[in-house]
Parts: sequence; C-alpha cells; structure tokens
Amino acid sequence: MGGLKQRWGLTSNFQLTIIIIVFAITGSASAWLSKPVCLWLGITKEDLGLWFTPVRLILIFPIYQVLLVAIGFLFGQFKFFWAFEKKMLKGMGLGFLIKE
Repeated sequence: MGGLKQRWGLTSNFQLTIIIIVFAITGSASAWLSKPVCLWLGITKEDLGLWFTPVRLILIFPIYQVLLVAIGFLFGQFKFFWAFEKKMLKGMGLGFLIKE
C-alpha cells in the first residue's frame, strides 16, 4: 500500500482505499454497460463471431475512460482521476484528445 501511495502522491490510506474502490466500480460498470451499448449498436456475437470480443473490448475503452472520471468525481477524487486520465492518454499516444 505504501508503494502505491508514494507512486500516486497520496497522503492517506483512506484516499488510497477510495481510489481502489473507484477503479473497481468503474471496471465493473463499464463491462456491464458494454452489453446494452452493443445491443443498441447492433453488435452481436452471431454477426461478428470471433471478432465480437475484440470489438466489445474496444467499445469498453471509451466507456471506461468517461466513467473513471465521472465516478472519481462522485467520490471526491476528480483531480486525481483527471490527472491519471491525461497521463494514460498521453502514454497511449492519444494526448491530442486532451487540451491543457
């Protein structure tokens, strides 16, 4: 726990616990939401076969990004998750999506 606190610049175990809870909720929620979004877009396993899983994972990515910041905001950790989001997108070469 101390390593994560130091790496992320956190000051308390409580803040670390909140951040881990936000990650858990966001991961579960994005996976759960991807099913109705796939249905809404008409993406089915029958139509795509083996491509269904990679397409669904690609679909989960933007859902996860939005939910991470939104749920982080609800838990009072917007500043942390916004910085985390910018760093992650820059690391993936998508930094042009974020204006400083």
